[in-house]
Amino acid sequence: MTEQKNSYRQIMKATSLFGGVQFFQILISVVRSKFVAILLGPAGMGIVGLLTATTGLVSGLTNFGLGTSAVKNISEANATGDKDRISKVISVLRRLVWITGLLGTVVTLLFSPWLSEFTFGNKEYTFAFVWISITLIFNQLSTGELVLLQALRRLQHLAKANVYGSLAGLVISIPLYYKFGIRGIVPVIIITAFITLFFSWYFGRKIKMEKMTVSRSTLINEGKSMMVMGFMISLSGLITLIAAYLLRIFINRTGSVDDVGFYTAGFTIINTYVGMIFTAMGTDYYPRLSVVAADNQQCRENINQQSEIALLILAPILIFFLVFVNWAVVLLYSSRFLVITGMIYWASLGIFFKAVSWAIAFVFLAKGAGKLFFWNEFIGSCYTLLFSMLGYHWGGLTGLGFSFLLSYLVYLIQVFVIAKVKYHFSFHSSFTVIFLVQFLLALLCFVVMTVVKQPYAYLPGVLLIAVSSWYSFRELEQRIGIKELIQNVIQKIKRK
Repeated sequence: MTEQKNSYRQIMKATSLFGGVQFFQILISVVRSKFVAILLGPAGMGIVGLLTATTGLVSGLTNFGLGTSAVKNISEANATGDKDRISKVISVLRRLVWITGLLGTVVTLLFSPWLSEFTFGNKEYTFAFVWISITLIFNQLSTGELVLLQALRRLQHLAKANVYGSLAGLVISIPLYYKFGIRGIVPVIIITAFITLFFSWYFGRKIKMEKMTVSRSTLINEGKSMMVMGFMISLSGLITLIAAYLLRIFINRTGSVDDVGFYTAGFTIINTYVGMIFTAMGTDYYPRLSVVAADNQQCRENINQQSEIALLILAPILIFFLVFVNWAVVLLYSSRFLVITGMIYWASLGIFFKAVSWAIAFVFLAKGAGKLFFWNEFIGSCYTLLFSMLGYHWGGLTGLGFSFLLSYLVYLIQVFVIAKVKYHFSFHSSFTVIFLVQFLLALLCFVVMTVVKQPYAYLPGVLLIAVSSWYSFRELEQRIGIKELIQNVIQKIKRK
């Protein structure tokens, strides 16, 4: 029981650290999004979304998934305690990110006219792609340093790199948008990428490892597993990016660039603000799961524990968003963006299924099952794109939210069946109870907020937030002993 409690506490410790980081980054994003929405409007947000989606597509094609695959390699090397082995793997990674980063930059430069034509229907943005091509090498070098911090569990340095980079990017971007409006988009993208690189490099260099010269043969031998696994991750990531890219093009062609902006804004709330828990937990979860990947029993325990904590933290947040979504949209953007509230309602329910499927899908990466991971993501991306196109065609922006819910329901069934067949995975009864209770509370809140007129809906809505929060606190107390932890902190403060 003590070992299990320690495991739950480790999850909460990492989640608390990066939850704080994500919360700070959310505050920064709120300020940035507010200024972007006011200074650039939906059209400006649409342009930003299309530019970043396009370069993200090229990056997904050329980065070979090193940001994910290398975490496994370095985590495994670190577990051996062999400093020479660790140094060799790190040196190989640093060489590979230079090679793949340069590849991404060159590809963007060469195909900039075509990228502009395909994305915007004209060549007016050719020079924009030429300029922002440099960000692909900046971002890949940043990824290399952040991977080291994550895999070696230097979580405080990783947290600082993220916080300082976000804060500096905010300070730079707002004046540029104020001064130049839409013409400031490209400079902001470039400067933000450089700032991120600076802070990731600064904290990455705090890792004291013996420098090692990497020969071509060593690069090939050591880099092969990273590149093979990374290639499959890259392909799956590329498919996901292509699906998101095609969806934006579909919305732009059948609807308007404003709708692209609304879509970007709505899913920024869902994937960035609400989805911060995934980032916070995944930072520690993936390296931890990689270490025990050979043991199916330990994998099952880790996945169930991670899923339970994810739901207990996420559910009150999601119900809060369901109740106060209108206020959140106006606060984060402006009243012009209230058309996305229906989309957020449905997508919030979808996050429940995303949280669980997210925890399960990591086992494919941890076990190094590259082909399985690729086909799993490929099939998921195909029906997600299909559902999204049909949802937008029949239901507009709200239809996109419903398609998000449907996609992740199907995806959860898919990853569960695969994990059960391949690795004998199953859910604990405690997890099932938590999921049913919290999802039913969210579903009830959804019905209340869509059927009962405002402001009368707020009273039952707030009551449901309170019930969900109380239930989460009770379950977390049983797992990690929140009261005991608080008392320990108080005692430490008194001793000082």
